[in-house]
Amino acid sequence: MTSESTTDKPFRIEKRRVYEAYKAVKANRGAAGVDGQTLEIFERDLAANLYKIWNRMSSGTYFPPPVRAVSIPKKAGGERVLVCPRSAIGSRRWWSSR
Repeated sequence: MTSESTTDKPFRIEKRRVYEAYKAVKANRGAAGVDGQTLEIFERDLAANLYKIWNRMSSGTYFPPPVRAVSIPKKAGGERVLVCPRSAIGSRRWWSSR
């Protein structure tokens, strides 16, 4: 992911931002999502996977896959739902929050 951006895409997204998002997910020890893809698996072809995310986001063809939802009991009773995105989504969600 060497170049900063491209002009032939409808959305201007710097490749550096996608890489920064990946680093943030890794630092937060992102867990595998509904697809079972761990960061270890994602990193086996890191450059290609990050490029694929960047390419789809910048061309407007990125459609997030399903997430895994886990119910967590509350101390005072009841429960809350924790949503776990898959690795690629974690990167996209972190980036889009910036």
